[in-house]
Amino acid sequence: MDTQSIREQMPTLVRGHVPSNARRFQFAIYDGQPKRSTLGFYVDPNPFDGTVVATTRDAIIVKTGRTQFAVLDRQLVTVAPDDGAKIHVEPYARRRFDGLRADTPEVQTRNLSDGTSCTSKTYILGSAPAKLPVPSPDCPELADLISQLEQLPAPDGFRRITHMLVDAGARDFTVVDPSPANIIATPPTIGFSVTTAKFCGQVAILYDRGRDTYVVELHRGTETIERIDDVYFDDLGAVLESLIDDGSWRQIKVCVVDKKQTRQRQAPAA
Repeated sequence: MDTQSIREQMPTLVRGHVPSNARRFQFAIYDGQPKRSTLGFYVDPNPFDGTVVATTRDAIIVKTGRTQFAVLDRQLVTVAPDDGAKIHVEPYARRRFDGLRADTPEVQTRNLSDGTSCTSKTYILGSAPAKLPVPSPDCPELADLISQLEQLPAPDGFRRITHMLVDAGARDFTVVDPSPANIIATPPTIGFSVTTAKFCGQVAILYDRGRDTYVVELHRGTETIERIDDVYFDDLGAVLESLIDDGSWRQIKVCVVDKKQTRQRQAPAA
């Protein structure tokens, strides 16, 4: 979508939908690109409701408030609604493995000495963690792999690798947590299943102690579909993206809540 062209067209597109006493209007563009706050942090947009007021070849214009509008990339919406339709829109937001948004505040409850409990919520600006649902390991190399998956960016720069795994439907996690003496015979490993348009099956990430690199394997049942050796830690995101990321996470979910009812003119009585 040509965002510059859309910006130039907006005054014409929303004419008639802005109150006559309003001096200005605002709009946000949803084109699959990550958004930043005024402080420079990446932010995940919230869902919103609105009414479709105009469409172009590339964009859908939604009125979300008295003088507020949203511009949706037509190539990314899951449903292309008609003008006048009331819709619910869910732009992409990073998520955790429990299904909650990754920017959900962490809730902690502590029991105090007087028998009462205290619940606190912690939110760190710019933080949207997606921790792997695996137990804390004893093997340092496995701990490093877990930390790298949680902290290293995916190739898009917006998500972490674990966000990419969430978007790929990663589940059924398993780990191999060897003792130092068995680190070669039974390499530290994280395994999981995914379901995407690129691949449906099991993925294993193994640490190769001899080369100090990783091995990424794709399995379907007992069959090994693909194996990539000598993967350095800073290439993990790119390798996993090439194997399992189908890009569907960029879609903008649109649900039509109510369609505009067209009045039918009645014929005059004879």
